Amino acid sequence: MNIRANLRRLINEVGCDFVQQLPYPHVELFFWRPDDGTINFGDYLSLVVVEQQLRRSGYTLADETSRQARMFAIGSVLHYARNDDVIWGSGINGRQGQNDLNRRVQTLDIRAVRGPRTQEILRRRGLSVPDIFGDPALLLPRLFPDRFQRRGVRPWIFVPNLHDLNMIDHGPANVVSPLGSWNRRIEAILEAELVLASSLHGLIVAEAYGIPARYVRLSDGEAEFKYRDYYEGTGRFDVEFASSLEEGREMGGAAPLSFKHDSLMDAFPIDLWRETR
Repeated sequence: MNIRANLRRLINEVGCDFVQQLPYPHVELFFWRPDDGTINFGDYLSLVVVEQQLRRSGYTLADETSRQARMFAIGSVLHYARNDDVIWGSGINGRQGQNDLNRRVQTLDIRAVRGPRTQEILRRRGLSVPDIFGDPALLLPRLFPDRFQRRGVRPWIFVPNLHDLNMIDHGPANVVSPLGSWNRRIEAILEAELVLASSLHGLIVAEAYGIPARYVRLSDGEAEFKYRDYYEGTGRFDVEFASSLEEGREMGGAAPLSFKHDSLMDAFPIDLWRETR
């Protein structure tokens, strides 16, 4: 393993990231990145969504702020959280060893979480968690209203989770890798009339744009927790999972989501940038 990979592994283990390392107080955005330096588009959407949300108010992640802060948005990454981190839409992973906060965490500034399962775990730790749910990637159509359009030129696609990427025998016409640029992944998803996915953000992006989608559970690489957390956070408590692509195509999309865009957008911690000294 080379030095870069070792450094990336260390970054993930200690729960920090070098998204913005600046020599003055600022808001550092944490999101997960694979050890090999590739980009998993769902996690990278954290940077895309937060930056775009800031632009709407005239701020950037490079701004000097009144105090140093660290923020979590998209991702099942709360096991990386440290005291006083700001949470806007993140969730618990649920995988063995990653199903709770670090035991040293006593205080978090929580504005929203992905779903009620994450909320329950955090409340059991004595933390205050509002009843505001949703993955911030659901805001993409509002944040980029004129950029991405549904095309419906393919009857179906499959977006695998990283753990399932090497299990797929279908040709590239039906498989959209989660690795690569965020905009090309979204464009490919919007070409489909039905999206099958074991990638959580394959599902989320599809449903954000009104495309029927179904979770296909091909392996135990990811816990069911985060999928249930997302579905329940969008008002759906009885979604059935498919166990194969064929079954997923037969089942079609899950029931449409019920989601309050304004509540999540209003919960964005813009005050971190507006605070004065």
